[in-house]
Amino acid sequence: MRIFVTGASGWIGSALVPDLIEAGHQVVGLARSEASAAALTAAGAEAVRGTVDDLDVLADAAAASDGVIHLAFKHDIAFSGSFQSAAEADRRAVDALVEPLVGTDRPFVLASGLAGLKPDQVATEQDMPTVDDSAFSIRAATSLAVLDSASRGVRSSVVRLSPTCHGDGDHGFMATLVATARAKGVSGYLGDGANRWPAVHRLDAARLFRLAVEKAPAGSVLHGVAEEGVAIRDVAEVIGRGLDVPVHPVAADAAAEHFTWMSAFIGLDAPASSTLTRELLDWQPTGPGLLEDLGKGHYFQGA
Repeated sequence: MRIFVTGASGWIGSALVPDLIEAGHQVVGLARSEASAAALTAAGAEAVRGTVDDLDVLADAAAASDGVIHLAFKHDIAFSGSFQSAAEADRRAVDALVEPLVGTDRPFVLASGLAGLKPDQVATEQDMPTVDDSAFSIRAATSLAVLDSASRGVRSSVVRLSPTCHGDGDHGFMATLVATARAKGVSGYLGDGANRWPAVHRLDAARLFRLAVEKAPAGSVLHGVAEEGVAIRDVAEVIGRGLDVPVHPVAADAAAEHFTWMSAFIGLDAPASSTLTRELLDWQPTGPGLLEDLGKGHYFQGA
């Protein structure tokens, strides 16, 4: 297949592109810069210059493809206080990408998230997000619209990713916790630290996206979860050993100062299952678990 990938040079995209090519697919990636375009070309993909705001570019690339995987999201804007604008831009991009696929039965795969889906309970693929007036609901509504496009002749699927998609080179949640512990001189957690986060290795996540575009049935919800739930205190302890700093709980009233933007997430108890995903697509994660990956040391290299 000729597959158009947004976010192709990003954290998961840079693992997905070679996986798709090795499986025999032709990849066209969206590139925001000359450097991204060069990286895609070097990986054996074709580059299309543009951003998620270039709706005509997105629509044309989708129309010329046999399938689309949408990974791009304005994370830099979202986590600097403008989540709503990032989510609104994402919805416009999704609409532009999906419309050329209507009535074709071609696949569209959306990257979404699991955090907050079903707090304090194990979330499954059958659980649907609640849509309300909050900014976070915009992204939830986008995922539901993608699933609804199955009724319009799109082989749509949504991959809900674990909040930590880890691996060497990660700049997400785990890297932020390491940087915070280094800066504060203590590896912290909230309460007793028993709250759990699901986790998946980057390479396993990439393979799931490939399987989704290849064979996920229309309207599928898939969970990028290798580990159902890793206790945050266990994470903090591995970070403490890696940096040789003490491990202590952080008081709730000090969380915002200690964890900054991550204070909204660090206390979440968000375990999730991927049983249905594994059965549907024969997806079997093979990468190291989160604690093992942290223990390898690459998260602690550099300043």
